[in-house]
Amino acid sequence: MDLPVDEWKSYLFQKWSLLPKSIQVTISTAETLSDIFLHSSSLLRSEDEMFLKRLSSGYLVAKDPNALLFYREEGNKKFQEKDYMGATVLYSKGVSHSRPNTEDISLCYANRSAALFHLCQYETCLKDIIRAQTHGYPERLQPKMMLRKAECLVALRRLQEILQRALGRLKRKVQEKENRTETFPASLTKAFEDMDLREENERISRASSSVRLCTDPLKGRYLIATKDIVPGELLVREDAFVSVLNPGEMPPLRHGLEGMWDTRVTNGDLYCHRCLRHTLATVPCDGCSYAKYCSQECMQQAWDLYHSIECSLGGLLLTLGVFCHIALRSTLIARFEDVDKVIRKLCGEISNKDICLPENKALVQTLSDDLGGESEKNGETVEAPIPGCDINGKYENNYNAVFNLLPHTENHSPEHKFLCALSVSALCRQLDAASLQTPTAGLKSQPKAALARSLCQELHIWGVAMLRHMLQLQCNAQAITTIQQTGSKENVITNSRQVRLATGIFPVVSLLNHSCSPNTSVSFISTVATIRASEKIGKGQEIFHCYGPHESRMGVAERQQKLRSQYFFDCYCTACQNEKHRRTAGPRWEAFCCSHCRALMQGDDVLSCDNASCTEAVSRDHLVSRLQDLQQQVGMARKLLRNSKLERAIQLLLGCQHDAESFLSAEHSVVGAIEDALAQAYAALGDWQKSATHLQKSLQVVEVRHGPSSVEMGHELFKLAQIFFNGFAIPEALNTIQKAEKVLLVHYGPRNDEIQELQKMKSYLLDLPPIPAGPSV
Repeated sequence: MDLPVDEWKSYLFQKWSLLPKSIQVTISTAETLSDIFLHSSSLLRSEDEMFLKRLSSGYLVAKDPNALLFYREEGNKKFQEKDYMGATVLYSKGVSHSRPNTEDISLCYANRSAALFHLCQYETCLKDIIRAQTHGYPERLQPKMMLRKAECLVALRRLQEILQRALGRLKRKVQEKENRTETFPASLTKAFEDMDLREENERISRASSSVRLCTDPLKGRYLIATKDIVPGELLVREDAFVSVLNPGEMPPLRHGLEGMWDTRVTNGDLYCHRCLRHTLATVPCDGCSYAKYCSQECMQQAWDLYHSIECSLGGLLLTLGVFCHIALRSTLIARFEDVDKVIRKLCGEISNKDICLPENKALVQTLSDDLGGESEKNGETVEAPIPGCDINGKYENNYNAVFNLLPHTENHSPEHKFLCALSVSALCRQLDAASLQTPTAGLKSQPKAALARSLCQELHIWGVAMLRHMLQLQCNAQAITTIQQTGSKENVITNSRQVRLATGIFPVVSLLNHSCSPNTSVSFISTVATIRASEKIGKGQEIFHCYGPHESRMGVAERQQKLRSQYFFDCYCTACQNEKHRRTAGPRWEAFCCSHCRALMQGDDVLSCDNASCTEAVSRDHLVSRLQDLQQQVGMARKLLRNSKLERAIQLLLGCQHDAESFLSAEHSVVGAIEDALAQAYAALGDWQKSATHLQKSLQVVEVRHGPSSVEMGHELFKLAQIFFNGFAIPEALNTIQKAEKVLLVHYGPRNDEIQELQKMKSYLLDLPPIPAGPSV
C-alpha cells in the first residue's frame, strides 16, 4: 500500500540484481539524492515503462458506462432487499462512472436520494435531489422525486420541533445544574472547553505555548514542556500539509472481463478524498471514477491544488503506492507557496550546479542565506536557526518544514533507493508526456496555470524533490486513523476498532520523539491531528509520541527490532530500559499458568511453575499449540456470533473459557477476548446482567495490559456504560459514564462521538423519574 505493488517491486529488484557490479556500486556510493536519481533514472527503459503501464491499466479508474449500468442495477437489487446502506454505496459507485450533465448521472443521484430517505438522511437526500435536477433529471419522473422532497421537508420540520422541545428541557437542566457541585476536575474542564488552542505558540505554528522547540546533536529536534501540563491539555492541533487517502483493499488487477467491477466497500467509497470526512453521498471527479469528494467545494479545491494533474494518472499512482502519491502531491502543493524560493531551495539542496536552470544559479546562495547557516550581521555571529525554521526562527506548517524532514538517505538499502528513484522517474516521464498545460486549462487563475508550466520546465528538479519525499516518508509519514464500528447493525453494544484511513505529513507532529510509553495521545478529525497530554508532564520534561511499537502491544525485543528497521534508531526510553532489567518472563497478558496451582510459568523452551512447592514443568511448544487451538475455537465462536447463532456461540465460548482457565493467566489477552465475546452474546440476548459480568472481567485484562487511563480502557468503559444503560441499572450506568468520560476526554476532547453518546445517556438517565429500588444487573 505505501510502496509500489509487489509486481513492480519484484520487477525492479530483479533489474537491480542484473545490473553490472560497477553500476550498483556507483548508485550505492552516490553522495547526493541528485546523483542517485540521475544514475537510476538513466537506466529506465521503454520496456520498463510498458510493463508499468500494463500494471497500471489493471485499475479501473476511468469512467465506464457499462460499469455505471452494472452498479445501478446492483443498487436497485439492494434497494428491493431493503438494504438501503448497501444500495447507497452501489449508487455512489454508479455516480462515479457517470459523465456530468447526463440522464445517467441524474438517475443515479435520484436513486441514491431514495435510499438516503429510507436511512433518514433527509438533508443529504435533499442535496441529491438538487444534484439530480442540476444534471437534467427527466421531466417524466419529476413528480415522484418532488414527492420525496416534500416528505423530506416534513420530516425535517418534525425533527426541528423535537429539537426545540429538547432545547427547552436542556435549558431547564442547565438552570438546575448551576446549583449542583461539579464532580469533574476544574483544571480538566477548562482544558476541554474548546478544541482550539487557547494560546498559540509564537515560535511553532499550530502548537500550544506550553511547548518549546529544542535541538540536540544526538536526538535532533524535540519538544519540551515550558510549564506543568495536566492530562488532557491540548498541545498540538495541526492540519496535514498533505494527505492521501489509503485506497483500502483494492480489487485484484483484472485480466479479462470477469470480476471487472468490484462491489466491495472501501475507504474510497465512504470518505472524501480531500478532507477525509465520512460521507454516504460522494460527489465524483468529472474526469475519473476514482476520486470522490464530500461536496462540490472539496472537489474544486482538490482540482485547483493537485487533482487537475493527478486525474489522468490514477492507475499509475495506485500502482506506485501511497508514498509516491504523497511525494507528487507535496510538490504540487508546494507550487502555491513562493515557487521561485522553492526552486532555489531545491537547487541548493541538490548540490549539483549542472542540474540547476541557468536563471536560478545566481539565486542559490541567496536562498542558502535565507534558510540557514551561520552568518555575520553587523560584525556579530548569528546562530544558525533550527532546520525547518524561517529566518525569524519560526517553525511553520509549510513546504520548508516538510523539505527539512530527514530522508535518512544513508540508512536506506541501495535496492530501496533504486526502487524509489525509478518509480519517481517513471512518474516524471508520464507527467512530461501528459503536457501539463492541457489539464490545468480549467484552473480559475492564470498564476496557477503558470505554476503548473513551471513544474514541466523544472521536472528534473522536482523529480529529486519527490525522491527525497519518498525516502522521508518511511520515518515521517503519519497514519491518519479513525474509529469504525464493527459487527452487525443489529448489535446493541457498540464494538469499534481503529483503522488507518489515510497517510499524511504533519511537520509539527514530526517534531515529537518516540517513546514506547508516551505521555501524549493522538486523535484525528478529518485531516487535523490533535495531540493531548495523556498524563501529567512536568516543566522541562520532553513530550513524547509513540511511532507504533508500544509497550502494551509487544515486548522490548520486538519493539527494538521494528524501530531499528523502520526508523533507524535504538530506543532507550524508560519503558525499554525498565523492561531490559526485568526477569525474562513475558507480560502477564501473554503468560501461561500452572494447571495445578495457577501460579505463573517461567522459562524458555521448558516452563516451570513459579511456585517453589510445585514441580510442574511443560514444554513451551505444547502450550503454544494449545493456545493456537484455543484461538481457532474463539474465532469460530465469533463467526457464529456474526451469523446470529447466539446459543451455539455461547456454548462454544463457555468451553473455551473452561479450557483457558487450565493453562492461561487470568490476565491473558485471549481470556479477555473470550469474556468480551460472551458479553456481546448475552447482550444480543438481552441478558444485561450476565453481559455486564463478563465485560467487567474483560475490563480487568484491558486495565492490566493498557492501564486504567488508556484509550483502550475508555472504549471498554463506554461499552460497559451501554450495557448498564440498556439494563436500566441507573446508579451503575451513571458511575461508569463518569469514568468513561474522564478517560476519553483526556484522549479525544469533548467533540468525540463516544463522549457525545455518553452525555446523551447521562442526560436521559438524569431526566428519568425516581424508580423504586429493585435488583440491578
